[in-house]
Amino acid sequence: MRPNIIFIMSDDHAARAISAYGAGLNHTPNLDRLAAEGMRHDATYVTNSICTPSRAAILTGTYNHVNCVTTLNTHIDNRLPNVAKHLRHGGYRTAIFGKWHLGEGHEHEPTGFDEWCVLPGQGEYFDPVMIDRDGARRRPGYATDVITDMSLDFLDRMDGDQPFFLMCHHKAPHRSFLPHPKHRDMWRDEDLPLPETFYDDYANRAAAAKAAKMRIRSDMTYEDLGLVQPEGGSEVGELMFRLHWARKIPEIKTGETISLICAETGETFTFDDPNRLAEFKYQRYMKRYLRTIQSIDDNVGRLLDKLDEKGLADNTLVIYTSDQGFFLGEHGWFDKRFMYEESLQMPFLVRYPAGIQPGSVGRDIACNVDFAPTFLDYAGLPVPSYMQGRSMRGVLEGWRPDDWEDLAYHRYWMHNDEIHEAWAHYGVRDARYKLIYWYNKDLDQPGARPNDAPPEWELFDCAEDPYEMMNLANDPGHAAVFRDMLAKLDAKMAEIGDVPEHDSAQALADLAT
Repeated sequence: MRPNIIFIMSDDHAARAISAYGAGLNHTPNLDRLAAEGMRHDATYVTNSICTPSRAAILTGTYNHVNCVTTLNTHIDNRLPNVAKHLRHGGYRTAIFGKWHLGEGHEHEPTGFDEWCVLPGQGEYFDPVMIDRDGARRRPGYATDVITDMSLDFLDRMDGDQPFFLMCHHKAPHRSFLPHPKHRDMWRDEDLPLPETFYDDYANRAAAAKAAKMRIRSDMTYEDLGLVQPEGGSEVGELMFRLHWARKIPEIKTGETISLICAETGETFTFDDPNRLAEFKYQRYMKRYLRTIQSIDDNVGRLLDKLDEKGLADNTLVIYTSDQGFFLGEHGWFDKRFMYEESLQMPFLVRYPAGIQPGSVGRDIACNVDFAPTFLDYAGLPVPSYMQGRSMRGVLEGWRPDDWEDLAYHRYWMHNDEIHEAWAHYGVRDARYKLIYWYNKDLDQPGARPNDAPPEWELFDCAEDPYEMMNLANDPGHAAVFRDMLAKLDAKMAEIGDVPEHDSAQALADLAT
């Protein structure tokens, strides 16, 4: 009997913000249930750490230079084949509810789904507008609940005679972080631990790390932190970007004072110390972010309970993931985009009683291009030749194939966008090392701006330096590692057909000097 498949995906949910991953930040009992009754996979990586390209890679099983969805502004051509089309043709009832974020209009709307109802763009948290074949209308309620309600209704209509494929895609916890009112008091009287790299000075790293505008202390807006934005212009804060109304909360210098007002309670907070202000921003950010996640956990529980109620749990593959990782104050950052570990790692929890050992932990490297082949493998359908990923079934069920590559490839194309100033780069990560090439070029991507920084290499020993604080690319003691990782990068780019911006011969010549 072919299994049902439920794929639950949130937006910007860091693995560290799931208690099963052991960071101790929050408690997510329903997500933990998936880990306890199935597998917590610790080495699932995104091929492009930004929402739209990640979703395209998941749907098509291809890298972004192939599906042509490289940025937030390059949307999917829905004439392309995708995994939902294959599953539908193979006898599955298919549905997607929630965040789509692959473009709007007829040429970009979901195809391959018997049923769909999706948020336009980023969508709203409260009473969201949603679009289906009949057009757009508001749906009363909190988005995470609304999306789950649609998913539960779909499950209630499944009679067991036809297997189903359900994609339940949450908007949460994407910024600006708006929790359900019932969770607003969580952590009100306690503070969260400050990451040990919060005050990173970005020494010994590529110039891109210091240039990025993703710092909690200087780049978060009043709206992000649930604070009242004062009336005024540049004197109350820098615009998030020039065509937007939201302003960033300014930093202060020693001797200066700032007062901030909570938008919910009206409480006033006054600061005259720059570090105390930065840490206040961190606490506001983290608490709002984690409160928003709590509704995801609640609703995962509702879905699992529905499977139990309908007697479907034993024959349903349930996956929980996010479209990429997210910085939770590490290196002083929020957001994603970079190939650094916190942004690169996707949470991945999976339960399938018929094949996956309860309480197991996976550490074989997998990527989001592997998801579509995995769905097809479990459905007993052929994986088409255009897909570039491989089925994860063996690594999930404990019989890893002998030729499993154990290598992740990442490429970020949105060079130096106006908001985040994250620079273009690509690289590979194996079980121990990570090699990144910052080619720092605008390859005709909309909205990108040039910068004067030359290309740079970074090499990290992820076992000895898990926080990636020391670039070893120019260390003579790691020359052999650099050569090995460069060979892996070149081989991977050749295999998948991505065109390199680097010159390997020049890189090796530079290494020799």
